[in-house]
Amino acid sequence: VKEFIDYKKLEKSTFLGNSLGGHVALIFALKHIERVEALVLTGSSGLFESGMGSTFPRRGNYKYIRERVQYTFYAPETATLELIDEVFGIVNDNYKALRILKIARAAQRQNLREELGKLKVPVLLVWGLNDNITPAHVGHEFHKLLPNSTLRFIDQCGHAAMMEQPERFNQVLDDFLHTLNPLVETA
Repeated sequence: VKEFIDYKKLEKSTFLGNSLGGHVALIFALKHIERVEALVLTGSSGLFESGMGSTFPRRGNYKYIRERVQYTFYAPETATLELIDEVFGIVNDNYKALRILKIARAAQRQNLREELGKLKVPVLLVWGLNDNITPAHVGHEFHKLLPNSTLRFIDQCGHAAMMEQPERFNQVLDDFLHTLNPLVETA
């Protein structure tokens, strides 16, 4: 992440991460806070990691992958055939699957609870009220531990708010970005 923002010559940025991406954003912020304007975390990991057990991945088992992708959402029909095919392709690509597994296992060893209080930048927490993967209580716990955080729940929404409720998610995000810089037009 740092190499990319250095390459783009960005001084400070707002980072948005979903699930494991939220964990990556938090780790980056803890290491390079001077480069972080704000954070937006949705369904983030970082507090209650557990082994993936039987949930990752059953390579070659399309039915299982379809069920896992559907489980991500409040409304299973949000898991389009195109999305299921994409996830199936990733799980069955040795390089991609191993990279994701490596990052996920590293995240399991890295509980950030003790460090979150150091982050004083504005943090927006957007949580699907019906998230089966990182339930609502995880959002509440992040909110309690991050001193400058705002927590917003989206009803009838699972783990990927930006996909399942994009209009509502974008409105919450837009409102937050306006609080950072009210003079900038964001839509």
